Amino acid sequence: MSNRLIADLASGALAEALADITEEAARVILPYWRSGVVAESKKDDSPVTQADREAEALILDRLAALYPEVQAVAEEQVAANGVSEILGEWFWLIDPLDGTRGFIEGRESYTVNIALIHKDTPVAGVVTAPATQVTWRSGAPGKGAFRRRFGEAWTTIKVRERPASPTALLSHSMTDDEAARLASRHGCVQWQGTDSSLKFCLIAEGRFDAYPRTGPTSEWDTAAGQAVLEAAGGRVMAEDGQPLRYGKPCHANGGFVALGG
Repeated sequence: MSNRLIADLASGALAEALADITEEAARVILPYWRSGVVAESKKDDSPVTQADREAEALILDRLAALYPEVQAVAEEQVAANGVSEILGEWFWLIDPLDGTRGFIEGRESYTVNIALIHKDTPVAGVVTAPATQVTWRSGAPGKGAFRRRFGEAWTTIKVRERPASPTALLSHSMTDDEAARLASRHGCVQWQGTDSSLKFCLIAEGRFDAYPRTGPTSEWDTAAGQAVLEAAGGRVMAEDGQPLRYGKPCHANGGFVALGG
């Protein structure tokens, strides 16, 4: 791997560059939001729009220009061409528009996600919420996590200590009864539904405490959010109690729980 990538990762410059790219992608996406954008169905019946495709193309171009030696695994590219069975020790996981269903319906909680994976671990990640113009990123290893509004300075974020009445974030796709049971299983007496990887970031900045997930997700849905949350002092654990890992067959996640303090 190039000395530049290693040095940029260590200094935090890599995550800063990823933040600039996700915010540029956000500006590509925003004109399509609440504009009556038409969705198509992919082979797995999930929706895709022109906003997804244009944002992904921009991200792939920018990453190839900066770090051409790193393989990219991007959601729409995989949907079109299938999964590459051979991955190097370093690779990108990219979701250009996470929460497409909510985006189509005009909700705010959709995100742009880029993560750098080393072996099976997310070592840098950035999540941007175009609708609210907020970005979250990991810092240099061991240097915390950060948040900014577009055009403003970075501020440090961290998870909160678990309160007496913890609150969970859950997928909008669950029924109220299912959500209440799942939240209770993780010691949370309250819960709130929201879309996308935004859930990891809201825990990372100390507003919520847990995000349990039993339904299927793909690795590009979780990697960037996991990098941010872990940098902020949180954890993301698979069903076996170990950290959620990457490079799995078909890039498919099993159940997991994201936790704050």
